[in-house]
Amino acid sequence: MSAPVVGPGRFMVGKYTVIAEPILYARQMLRYTIYVGKTRIGAMVSVPSESDCRFLENPPVVPPLKIFYVTSRPGRPKKDARPPVVLERNQPGYREELPSDVSLDGLEKPGDR
Repeated sequence: MSAPVVGPGRFMVGKYTVIAEPILYARQMLRYTIYVGKTRIGAMVSVPSESDCRFLENPPVVPPLKIFYVTSRPGRPKKDARPPVVLERNQPGYREELPSDVSLDGLEKPGDR
C-alpha cells in the first residue's frame, strides 16, 4: 500500500497568491510558489506566512562583506620583532601586586560619581 499523492492547490495569503505543487520524487512534499499579481517572487517548501511573503518581496539590505586578509594578524608580533621587555621595579608602568589582606570593597567605582 502506497501513500496518497498530494495534489496541487492554490490559495491567497494577504495580497500574495500561493500555488502548491508536488515535488518530483517526494510524494508528500509540496513546493509553494509565491506570486504578487503576475510576478513570481519566490518559492518555499514550507507553508509561507504573510511575513515570509513580505520578506521575499522586499528582502532587507545586506551590508557588504569585510575582506579577511590572511597576511594581517592583529595581536601577533612580526617575525623580526624583539621580545617584550620585562619591567623592573621602580620603572614607569610597573604595577606592584596588592597584599592579600587589602580589600577593594570600600572603593568607589568611577561611574558612581
